[in-house]
Amino acid sequence: MSGPLAGVRVVEMTSAAPAPFACMMLADMGAEVLRVDRGDRVGRPPLRPVDPLARSRRSVAVEVKSPAGAQVVLRLAARADVLVEGFRPGVMERLGLGPRECLALNPALVYGRMTGWGQQGSLRHRAGHDINYLGLSGALYPLGRAGERPHAPMNLVADFGGGGMLLVTGVLAALVERARSGLGQVVDAAMVDGSATLTAFVHALRASGDWSDERGTNLLDGGAPFYDTYETADGGYMSVGALERRFYALFVAGLGLSADDLPPQMDRVGWPELRRVFTTAFKTRTRDEWTAIFRDVDACVYPVLSLGEVADHPLTRERHGFVTVDGIAQPAPAPRFGRTPAAQPAGAPEPGEHTRRALLDWGFATAEIDELADAGVVVNA
Repeated sequence: MSGPLAGVRVVEMTSAAPAPFACMMLADMGAEVLRVDRGDRVGRPPLRPVDPLARSRRSVAVEVKSPAGAQVVLRLAARADVLVEGFRPGVMERLGLGPRECLALNPALVYGRMTGWGQQGSLRHRAGHDINYLGLSGALYPLGRAGERPHAPMNLVADFGGGGMLLVTGVLAALVERARSGLGQVVDAAMVDGSATLTAFVHALRASGDWSDERGTNLLDGGAPFYDTYETADGGYMSVGALERRFYALFVAGLGLSADDLPPQMDRVGWPELRRVFTTAFKTRTRDEWTAIFRDVDACVYPVLSLGEVADHPLTRERHGFVTVDGIAQPAPAPRFGRTPAAQPAGAPEPGEHTRRALLDWGFATAEIDELADAGVVVNA
């Protein structure tokens, strides 16, 4: 592996999307990530034919519910720098794999925990999904059009931004602190906490009186007609972020309009009229035509690309922003590092694909592995 985390060993207890996303990022940055899959997953059809979230790992299949299987994971944790788990609170403890057991064997271990509601609190054992964490964090309420109900932005904010990204940040911070103290610690990454953290800027705007709790009426939530999306003649869309006066002037001119004939930009009374005029103007040309008009104009106006278009966009190609792994185009590792660049990602493993080889690399003897395999504790695909 190459990248700034080369040499860092991570044990990943395979779970739902946010924790694998965090481990994908750690692997993209060069960490050696070893997935611990359930033994009964070996030989079964994959949940997804291609899964970028599982890229650049090896997989061992272990019956973790058996005492012998738990001992295998403990031995892996004893040699790891990081362990990541994404189960409900108490699951790892019931398996005998909680922080107490793992840190007793390896005091330098960073133990990353990914949950929706966190390790403490009355909801810690309750089920939830991205939309629920957004709801209780305050992040969902402002999302949507004026006069309409809140609208969930896929599962990007809580699962991946407020969850996986938060866990990566916590793990990296704990590794930095360990370099000083020599000790690991538990990182409690809760999606409800991360979602709330993402709203810090909005709380600042509310405190200064610059944000209304009336959905879809503010400068940055689609309320302003110069910070919104518009449909084009061919059914495409353009994104407009012409907030500052100099950008706004170029935007209006690019539409073929005169600012003298329009209400003032920041006069909210005139915003409905501005939106009507902008909507009509964008309908006169296709998305590609508007893209060409604004290509060399610093007006903060750009096309809205579909997921299938991103890989072929000139900027993506210029920045090598997508890679092909397992036969599909997917986002390349990010961020970029000048001195320790990330390697080309490898494909996702089959459960148990590397059981024998990985256990050997992590300190198990051949005879031990044979004995564990014969007993059904580990499974080699």
